[in-house]
Amino acid sequence: MNPYLYKSYPFSHKPYHFCIVSNNEMREGAFMKGIVEERAVELGEYIVEFKATVRAAAKKFGVSKSTVHKDVTQRLKQIDRQLYQEVEKVLQVNKAQRHIRGGQATKEKYARLNGHKK
Repeated sequence: MNPYLYKSYPFSHKPYHFCIVSNNEMREGAFMKGIVEERAVELGEYIVEFKATVRAAAKKFGVSKSTVHKDVTQRLKQIDRQLYQEVEKVLQVNKAQRHIRGGQATKEKYARLNGHKK
């Protein structure tokens, strides 16, 4: 196997793809920077396509919620402004609905608990 051939993120929702880099790029960290930017775009596309929450995207991609949030609110803004704006709309909807989702989860929890007592 070519030592300069690397797979991108195995947790991506897209098929594997390859990137060939030179030894100099690896030393300078350009390869890692490309991966972070690529991940930010993939996370943004996933959130917009599936109207996903930060938590759901983090679980799908195998990264922390903090990483997802930083990628889509800070890094994506510098990489793809239009995608950033679409993601921001989804995140605003999720934020507006979170108290409703939390209440629904609590309601379902107690319904399950009360159902087991009978």
